[in-house]
Amino acid sequence: MAIAFDNHPSFREYAEPGRLVSASWLSARLGVKGLHVVECNEDSVLYNIGHLPSALRINPDELIDPTTLDIIDGEGFSALLSRLGIGRDDTVVFYGDRSNRWACFALWVFELFGHPDTRILDGGREGWMQEERDTSLSPALVLSPSHYPVCERDDSDARAFVDELADDDSITAIDVRSAAEFSGLPSEQAAAHSELGSGPGAVTARRQGHVPGAKHLPWKSLITPSGMFRSRKELEKVWPAQSSVIYSQVGARAALVWFIGRFLLGHTETRIYDGGWSEWGNMVGMPIETGSDAEK
Repeated sequence: MAIAFDNHPSFREYAEPGRLVSASWLSARLGVKGLHVVECNEDSVLYNIGHLPSALRINPDELIDPTTLDIIDGEGFSALLSRLGIGRDDTVVFYGDRSNRWACFALWVFELFGHPDTRILDGGREGWMQEERDTSLSPALVLSPSHYPVCERDDSDARAFVDELADDDSITAIDVRSAAEFSGLPSEQAAAHSELGSGPGAVTARRQGHVPGAKHLPWKSLITPSGMFRSRKELEKVWPAQSSVIYSQVGARAALVWFIGRFLLGHTETRIYDGGWSEWGNMVGMPIETGSDAEK
């Protein structure tokens, strides 16, 4: 049985308000049967020093096949969720550090496999901690593994690949990295703005700049200083186009902006180029541009 949506007034303006939950709503439902809370962080140490009571943990590298460097396949996804005790019909609420960047990436992977009910905790880990809500130091106990079915991953609706982005002039590419990365500052200056820094999975590029013709939409402009999603009116003012492919360095910031475009603004055709600048910037002969939007 599905868990009822959070009817928080601030969510009602969004295209799919049921994709968000508030800290107060979640606090009142922790431990409810059929509800799983998953923490997915950029900083893997954070879970060990305090997390939401009963929260499971997924590290970003668990979502990537170490051999192919692609998103895990159906067997891998089934094994991961079965180990965590998550069933196909369960509601999964994601949250994490850095304004839910990797939490949104995890949700995006669940969407590729068609998991029916995925949501994000507005404000993420920082918002929960700022409200001084209950935390735990104990790992969540998985009393018994589930038998999550093996589902085929469907990349068609939410994912784009490098050949398509390079060959299709009708696609609007949206670069959501920092201004330093977009403009092509030397790698050592732009490194501080990358998604994982020196953490696991961090990937750099030998060349700096952006995809030719890309629009710049810094991810931080879509989030309030307290880490909450901005209002729909504010988001619509800066959203560049309906038909768009979003990219960042390795996908986390792109996933956050994809979540906003897809579920908060209702742009169902929005997709992620998760190869991102780590792939494009390292490809031999691939054209690049440098400089800011204002200079074009």
